[in-house]
Amino acid sequence: MSMYADPDSRGGILEPAGITEVKFRINDQIAVMHRLDAELRELDYDLSVSQSDNDSIMLQDKITEREETLKPVYLQAATEFADLHDKTGRMIAKGVIEAAVPWARSREFFYYLAKRRLAQDDLVKQMVEADASLTNDLAIEKLKLLCTCDWGDNKAVVDFFTDGADSIAGSISNLKAAAIKAQIEALSAELEQLQ
Repeated sequence: MSMYADPDSRGGILEPAGITEVKFRINDQIAVMHRLDAELRELDYDLSVSQSDNDSIMLQDKITEREETLKPVYLQAATEFADLHDKTGRMIAKGVIEAAVPWARSREFFYYLAKRRLAQDDLVKQMVEADASLTNDLAIEKLKLLCTCDWGDNKAVVDFFTDGADSIAGSISNLKAAAIKAQIEALSAELEQLQ
């Protein structure tokens, strides 16, 4: 099964704010703040070397105040980051969808995709019938090797299948001849073993 999406579409698993609440809890946000913010790192260092309780309390209050100042910024960044993971580009990168297809081009895209898949499946069937040792995947790889155009362009592949039909038929005949020859050689070797 192949899935496609419009470039502006979203996966819609969770709202970005919901993902942020689940995956980037407040304790995680505070840990990131202390790791990334120079002022908080300095305050943490001062707190670790402070000698008096009054200094420690004052530094802890400054740290809390700084954390409260940074919380909205980190939450907004986390929400935007989560939102990016729900967009088409990320869905392609994760292999959830095959490609982004603009709605305006979708009819043409799916027409050529269907036409290509029908022709490709027919050729693969002919190749597997010609050589029973071939799997569908190997037959498709052989077709890719024969193809002189961009394999990802459905229209170009359909045109290649149409224009190169004689060449492809010749390759299938050669494939069948090679399979028959290999079968004869295997039977001949088996016959020699029996004698």
